Amino acid sequence: MKMDNEKTLPKRKSTRLKNFDYSSAGAYFVTICVRDRMHILSEMVIADITAADKTIEIAVGEGLAPPEITVKLKPCGEIVKEQLQLMETRFPSVTIEDYIIMPDHIHAVIFLHEKAGGASPSPTLDDVICAFKSLTSRSCKQKYGIEKMFQRSSAEHIVRDRDDYETRRKYIYENPRRWYYKHLNTKE
Repeated sequence: MKMDNEKTLPKRKSTRLKNFDYSSAGAYFVTICVRDRMHILSEMVIADITAADKTIEIAVGEGLAPPEITVKLKPCGEIVKEQLQLMETRFPSVTIEDYIIMPDHIHAVIFLHEKAGGASPSPTLDDVICAFKSLTSRSCKQKYGIEKMFQRSSAEHIVRDRDDYETRRKYIYENPRRWYYKHLNTKE
């Protein structure tokens, strides 16, 4: 029974394809966001640049090469990296080759492979994401007191072919630069 003072939340629309088996072998581009978009995973660092941000912005606008932006992981980001790498051990039919740990989200390409025998079925994409989020959250809560680390859902894209994979891969590796320029003139 719903009380009058209870908030009614909008029903989320599923981004999933109907009738698609998310345990099927293939590549999936996944985005997992930190709850409330807190910047707890990493920070963007300019490599070998001594000029102020405005000078860099002007130089880039004049056609000079943009600065190299690198990702410096924070303590929770280190845990995220460790847990991503452990997914392949936990799930032998899973490979994670490409990922980026941004300040408030993670992008990864997760490969689900056909399982070669065994009694238990191959994990679904949800199994992998849930295990990752649960183990990472538990560790960050124990070490740093962070409650409810991730948003409830995640975004997935089924990688359809080699060109689509290369597009996703390029997006992952260019994400730090996009992040930096997006946040160049804003306070975090």
